[in-house]
Amino acid sequence: MQTTISRFTERSVWAAKSVADDSDEPAAPEGGGGFADYAMISLHCLRIYLDTTYRMTIDLLTEMPQITREIGLEPANLPHPSTLCLAFDNIEMDICRVLLRQSAQLHDTGDLAALDATFFERSPASRKYCNRTDYDVKKLKATKLVDTDTTVILDLHCTTTRDGSDADICKQLARRHAGELQALAADRGYDCTWLREYLREIGIRPLIKHCINKPYDHAHNARIDDDLYGQRSISESVFSSVKRSLGVALRARSWYREFRELALMCAVYNIRKAAEQEIPLPSGD
Repeated sequence: MQTTISRFTERSVWAAKSVADDSDEPAAPEGGGGFADYAMISLHCLRIYLDTTYRMTIDLLTEMPQITREIGLEPANLPHPSTLCLAFDNIEMDICRVLLRQSAQLHDTGDLAALDATFFERSPASRKYCNRTDYDVKKLKATKLVDTDTTVILDLHCTTTRDGSDADICKQLARRHAGELQALAADRGYDCTWLREYLREIGIRPLIKHCINKPYDHAHNARIDDDLYGQRSISESVFSSVKRSLGVALRARSWYREFRELALMCAVYNIRKAAEQEIPLPSGD
């Protein structure tokens, strides 16, 4: 009988191979080559799942031969922690985003999504490090698109600044899922006439309450299905679950690594749900 971590690893490898170009190559280096990309992506998913440092991740996996073999590695040929750390720079944000979408495909998602934003802490660094690198600890804003049927994260937008409106972010996320969604629920922070018109143009029904500025805004809000609109709170529940299980602070120092780390956290959240619910891999894989 498979354990949860074994099912998680199996699904992580499946998702990693679907986004890597070297899925047919051996996981371990041969003849002086490097580790396969899918193997390194899978190891980083396990690092986040285990919520450990690079060194501790390798130490733990050394004692779990069954898990390392799911990736195609042996405990004796696991990468050095520094190698695993450096490999993180090779995982581009585009790859992380596709991995997130692949992880969502493990679930039978619906046609209604909810959108909301939250902030993640950037891990504090020593004063010496801050002075040497001009590192300024700030919060990272994350906007997630969540499927309300399965509470799976469909997409993600990250930023370290307050530039741009929430409506612009919503438009960007909705555009990537045009044709898949029929309705999108969001709070009054996304109340914008041009955004509603855009969503309708791409075939998505906006479930966004109007701010009460004029009497007829009450009529607009009365036409919105309260049950469907109420499902927007699911996105807040997903944020809370991710923070409780995977942490509220990001370990990476540079902003681009933090974006990738958060995207991988969302993918890990989806994969872990599939492992815990024992959802089988898609047929043909």
